[in-house]
Parts: sequence; structure tokens; C-alpha cells
Amino acid sequence: MSIRPDSRHLYLQVIDQLKRDMKEGKYKEREKLPSEYELSRMLGVSRATLREALRVLEEENIVFRKHGVGTFVNPKPIFSSGIEQLNSVTAMIEDSGKKAGTQYITSEVTKLSAEDKEQFADDELQSVFKIERVRTADNKPVVFCIDKLPENLLPQNSIKREESLFKALEKYANIHVSYALTRIEPVSYQQRIFNILNCDPSQPLLLLKQLHYTEKDEPVLYSSNYFRSDFFRFEVVRKRM
Repeated sequence: MSIRPDSRHLYLQVIDQLKRDMKEGKYKEREKLPSEYELSRMLGVSRATLREALRVLEEENIVFRKHGVGTFVNPKPIFSSGIEQLNSVTAMIEDSGKKAGTQYITSEVTKLSAEDKEQFADDELQSVFKIERVRTADNKPVVFCIDKLPENLLPQNSIKREESLFKALEKYANIHVSYALTRIEPVSYQQRIFNILNCDPSQPLLLLKQLHYTEKDEPVLYSSNYFRSDFFRFEVVRKRM
């Protein structure tokens, strides 16, 4: 299975070969790849070339590494969405044919943090209603959500009546979320969240921080959503200007 030479960098050829092997079922989901020594010998490349290829595959979330154990094939994401599309987590799960569910962790009124003040930019706002939930797909935990909204925006007993906060805002407050500013941040290991989502400490999470606005540019909902990267994939369409 040695690499056939062509005009591209050798590590790119290694990436393509490993992707083909995974597609053809030679290396299955969650299966450990051969050691670097074995794999470099099988492909006929140096270990430095192989490491560069594995580094790129890890960045693409195709493989993940366990320190001192080895490199494993990541499961293919079940849910895929363009990040430019503003869909609720409920809609993303249901659109994939899965049953969306919710497990409530906490719900409470809290004082604004420094980050909250910066996001909502309302000098009169003193406190927010904070909801922590686990979103499930066919009863599997896939997203940990921390949502904050102005305290009196919704009746607190209305939150558990709707799976989607978007729908709750429309139904109980006549507020339509028009757009959101989204920031993606890397997530280091956080024991509580990883335990709640029942994922391996070496499994990366995708943190999307989103401030949602109405058509009148009023911020109404600030969300920090931790997505399991083995279930979700986000894509961005970039156009040349």
C-alpha cells in the first residue's frame, strides 16, 4: 500500500490514502490505527511525513489522538449544518431524522457577569434568566447548552413547555430571532461538561457562542453551546470578493 509518487506534497498523498482506506472500511470508526512505525512503513514514507498527515487529519476532526495510547478514527458526524444558517439545536436534530429531547440541569435568575454586560449592552439590565440544558438525539446527550436572556423576557414556567427557545420567544413574547453573531472557540477539558455529555476527555468539543438579535438589532438571547464533535459538523461557505 505504498504511496504512488505524484506532483503534490507527500503528506497530502498520505492524507488522501488514509481517507480512502477509511472510506473503504479498512479502518473503521473508533478503531485504532497502526502505530506510526507500522503505518509509515506500510505507506513507504518517513514518520515525519506521516505525523504531518495525522496532524492535518486531526485538525479536520477525522482522527483523534489519545496521549500514550495511539490514534483513532473519529465517527462520522451525524448532524451537518452550514454555520451561516441560523437553526435551533432542536431543528438540527429533527432535520437529521432523530428525536430531539431536553434534560434540564439548572434554571435560575443570576446577576449579570462582566461578559453578560458586554453582550447585552443594557445599563438598566441587572439580572438574567440562566438555563442549563442537555440536548439529546434519540436519548443520547449531544449538546450542552447555557442560555441567558433578560430576566422578565419570558415567563419562567414557559421554558420547559417548548423544546426550542426560539419557539418560546415567538410564542410567549412575540419576539422573532432574526440573526446571530457567532464565535467559535477551542474547548479544553472541563470535567463537568465532559461528564454530562458522556464523552472521552480526548474527544474535542465545539463551542459556539452566539448572541441572538431581533430584526430591530436588539440582543435577546446569549448562548454558549458545547457540541460533541463526533456528532456535529459545521460548514462555512466562503465567497471570493
